[in-house]
This record gives sequence, C-alpha cells and structure tokens, in this order.
Amino acid sequence: MDVSAFNALKTYSSAQKALTPEGAKLTTPNDSEGDFNLSSVSENLVGTVAKSESAASAYMTGKADPHSVVEAIASAELAVETAVTLRNRVVEAYQELLRMPI
Repeated sequence: MDVSAFNALKTYSSAQKALTPEGAKLTTPNDSEGDFNLSSVSENLVGTVAKSESAASAYMTGKADPHSVVEAIASAELAVETAVTLRNRVVEAYQELLRMPI
C-alpha cells in the first residue's frame, strides 16, 4: 500500500508559500529544525481558518475588500482539504495495519 500522506502536506506547504507574504515563516517537513511537528501544522491550520473568518467579518462590516476575502477563504479551503486528506491517509494506513496478520 502506498501511503503518501506527507505528500499532501508538502503540496499544501508549497501552495501556501505562494499565498504567504515574504518574510513569514512556515513549518515544513524539510525545515532545518529537524523533526516534523504536527502541532505546528495544526496551529497553522487553525490560524488560516481564523484569518478567513476575520476577513469575512471585516468584509461584512465594510472594512475589507472582496479580493482579500476570496484569498483568505481559498487559503482556508486549501488548508482544510489538506487536513482532511492527511487524516484520510492516516486512517487508511491504520486500517491496513489492522488487517496485517500477526
């Protein structure tokens, strides 16, 4: 079974680099810090969704333009889809381990 859950995460990371302003730091599996930290990825996901919510509420009050709202929502959608894909791949790998004979 080919479990490539981290490929989805790498794709999300590279796509988010294109959407992130220069100077902002992203945590990726290839960082020089060594270990890959899932808690920082989950914090990044929560932060992205929170930014889209705040952009939407700012638009409703007239403090933001539609373009920034669409960018924030697209970024949040990409983050959520990546998290769901990662979760599905982990569940598939776990199910495959349960099917293995001991």
